[in-house]
Amino acid sequence: MHHFSYHQGRLYCEQVDLSRVADDVGTPVYVYSTATLRRHARVIAEAFTGVDCLIAYSVKANGNLAVLRTLAREGCGADVVSGGELLRALRAGIPASRIVFSGVGKSRMEMKLALDQGIHQFNVESAAELVVLSDVAATLGKVAPVAIRVNPDVAAGGHPNISTGKAGDKFGVAWAEAPGLYQQIQALPGVEAVGVDVHIGSQIGDLAPMRLAFEKTVGLVRQLRAEGHTLTRVDLGGGLAIPYHAEDSPAPPKAYADMIRDITEALGIQVILEPGRVIAGNAGILITEVLYQKPAPDRTFLIVDAGMNDLIRPALYQAHHDILPLREAGADVGWTPFDVVGPICESTDKFASQRLLPNPEPGDRLAFMSSGAYGAVLASQYNARPLVAEVLVDGDRFAVVRRRPSFEEMIALEHMPDWLS
Repeated sequence: MHHFSYHQGRLYCEQVDLSRVADDVGTPVYVYSTATLRRHARVIAEAFTGVDCLIAYSVKANGNLAVLRTLAREGCGADVVSGGELLRALRAGIPASRIVFSGVGKSRMEMKLALDQGIHQFNVESAAELVVLSDVAATLGKVAPVAIRVNPDVAAGGHPNISTGKAGDKFGVAWAEAPGLYQQIQALPGVEAVGVDVHIGSQIGDLAPMRLAFEKTVGLVRQLRAEGHTLTRVDLGGGLAIPYHAEDSPAPPKAYADMIRDITEALGIQVILEPGRVIAGNAGILITEVLYQKPAPDRTFLIVDAGMNDLIRPALYQAHHDILPLREAGADVGWTPFDVVGPICESTDKFASQRLLPNPEPGDRLAFMSSGAYGAVLASQYNARPLVAEVLVDGDRFAVVRRRPSFEEMIALEHMPDWLS
């Protein structure tokens, strides 16, 4: 569920009229609901009551510091994939002892940073990475806690671009390669095997592929323990789906937790989870303002001030977002199909095709729903457009948690060489 609803004909986030946010901050603007973030974090935590479980929120879904601080106060750790995300998590108050470092391309600098901070675990994704991590840790006189990310060759995810567990994907090591890497860990300085990691994709609504991958992973843990490896953790990644369409009914966290409990409880092992979208996705919206209607021979374009640089998911994944007007349409208002597009000079700058809307006029505001995950974090300054602003709502109050930069701030990092001055 989420905390966005109509009151007296106006769309609210909790107790805040979203038209007021748009008036004060301008558009486009992301708005996040504290109550929704808290609820989702608590629903997952409660589902795993009685399990030794580290809920390491996936920072790549939404890395705003205020969002991270909100989740840190709910007891969440963090799953990070870069040095920058690690620093964000630390700045937001998440202790290093609750941070897991994933990703296929960790640099030596990032490894050193994580080792100096004393993070909970490195999820290692290749033999080459393992050798480099060993060298960095040994040079520092430290020991890196390691889980090898295995690729179980299980297909899952709502789009090929967010499937990460098939044999042809870049993530993890081939299943047959994993036992040899654990033997290598025993021979290398500066690294210690503490667990096994698996993550098969994102926006997974059916638990069947997850169960298959998790059962294979638990079988590998048992095999490695029998071979003498002391493994105390299993990292099962994230990927649980959210409803982007009103008719969607993905597996609920309770069913997900029951499945994991059934598979892992006999191991006496810490379970690490990396939820991101399922916590942040429905907790955020993007508000945009209508600029023009543009009739064409076979359709009408609705041009808005948000672009694919602000929300790239529809262009990148053909993703669906429900679109709601900030002023609720009356029962007598006719609904018209529109192609909703932005101002970016790309044909892919399209949010929806033939979407039924209550004939919005220039100046009307619309909300792209369920855009709290993989929205602002993927934003860019393409076409020299300022990064989108972000707002956090808590009850009847709101605050700008990332302001929109000015044009001068956008170009301040650039420098004209003296031969062009």
